Amino acid sequence: MDAQQQALRDFTKYIWWKTPDDALQYERRLIAQVMNLGDWEDTRRLETTFGPEKLVDALENAEAGWFSPRMWNFWHYRLDLVQSQDDMPALPVRRFR
Repeated sequence: MDAQQQALRDFTKYIWWKTPDDALQYERRLIAQVMNLGDWEDTRRLETTFGPEKLVDALENAEAGWFSPRMWNFWHYRLDLVQSQDDMPALPVRRFR
């Protein structure tokens, strides 16, 4: 098992409503969940193991409810995606038809 696979397996605790094997089927969701709820140690491990590309992908493809406003803003600044609050994209929202 490589470092990324091991990290993902360890991070399945952040998707507690699914079995670890089920959680592993949703890599992007798992990464987003660690970004949103992870402690300092886990978020640092996430960054060093996966690099910014996977984290940016999680932000760019996030669904409604994946990020709190605080963590949405934090990660956009942390990953140098915005320079000011004026540049901040809106949080994804659920739309009903």
